[in-house]
Amino acid sequence: MTPTFPDISINTERLVLRPFDETDAPALAAMMNDELVAAWTAVPQPYTEAAARHWATRYAPAERAAGRGIDFAVTEFLTQRLVGVVQLSNTDWRVRSAELSYIVAAWARGEGYASEATLAVAQWLFDDQRFERLELRTAAGNTASQQVAQKTGCISEGVLRNAWIARSRTEDGGWADIRTDLIVWSLLPEDLEVLPGRTVDANGFAHPEWN
Repeated sequence: MTPTFPDISINTERLVLRPFDETDAPALAAMMNDELVAAWTAVPQPYTEAAARHWATRYAPAERAAGRGIDFAVTEFLTQRLVGVVQLSNTDWRVRSAELSYIVAAWARGEGYASEATLAVAQWLFDDQRFERLELRTAAGNTASQQVAQKTGCISEGVLRNAWIARSRTEDGGWADIRTDLIVWSLLPEDLEVLPGRTVDANGFAHPEWN
């Protein structure tokens, strides 16, 4: 039987990380059509509501059911507004490792949501699922994503040269592909044990609850 992640929600001080549903499609489409998302990810552009609906209702559940990973809709606790996505992929159940990626909506950036959500998923993955390694990969020019990795205690392990294709705006308003390096980061259970303020810190990060 293929191992799978449980269909759960994770609560932090400010956020609820939960499964996606069809009502998330409009906000998800708006998030994915942002300039920075287009520049640093492989998300198709333009990103339609139909694509968002398919991703939320079919692709994400299928990934979890197949044991490949899990996708969380990151929402504000008070408003329930969709602020981002956290995805676990490339899961190796024997090695107990997975790759984490995150996207934050343009309006929600600068609030520490990516770091808070990443820490919550990491703590759940290590404490509840008994995983031993979490990997992140950030494009060389994506300093905001690198800051999230550093803030959550990740260790830079090296560079995958020429391993990613970013996008840049052209004069006619289109997109041009640009090859770039990827920085590889890792997080292990012991890294969280020495992370200052793991339980509660000045940014409001709290040890998560999951159900």
